[in-house]
Amino acid sequence: MRRNYWQQLFTPAVQERQAQAGSRAAYDRAARGADDPGGLGLPEQDFLAAADHFFLATVGESGWPYVQHRGGPQGFLQVLGPARIGFADFRGNQQFISAGNVAANDRASILVMDYANAARLKLIGRLAFVALADADAADRERLMPADYPGRVERLAYFDVEGFDWNCPQHITARYTLAQIEAATAPLRERIRELEAGLAGSRGVRRGQEGSDGTFS
Repeated sequence: MRRNYWQQLFTPAVQERQAQAGSRAAYDRAARGADDPGGLGLPEQDFLAAADHFFLATVGESGWPYVQHRGGPQGFLQVLGPARIGFADFRGNQQFISAGNVAANDRASILVMDYANAARLKLIGRLAFVALADADAADRERLMPADYPGRVERLAYFDVEGFDWNCPQHITARYTLAQIEAATAPLRERIRELEAGLAGSRGVRRGQEGSDGTFS
């Protein structure tokens, strides 16, 4: 699928610019040697399963691209098959730009970011939105997150036709609250231990101090 990503996006105009910059030959060699199993591999599946947000790009009938942020609890983006991703489409501002765009042109692109590990995965494919009433019951149970306040309006299916990993350059490190809490948990525990020890030593000191302020 990586090879197909390059075949679809490395258009003649793109290849001309690559040739001018001197990168065309390297991409040709990479395409010839790329393993192309026809589906998402385990690294891609694990990366998607850990995501709590992504960016979705579609193209409108006016020809203008539209990029939208989609987020939810970790795991709301589900790998449903070797080349199919699904997610719950939560109620938003009721503009329906992405939904309207794919009704006329189902081509879409997804960019998934992991800022903490400086990684990003790009996917191209076909996107479809399905009303909850028309969705498969098993998919409704699997894709609708429990204990999440967002209201699900429909389910989305993304059939992957290609993907590629971006280099880590220029990705600014950012961390979620859960990641920060996990990283600082040992420090907070150590602070509690030190505070408890300090409080105990103060108690001993007060017990040894006489009424006149001297120590026994």
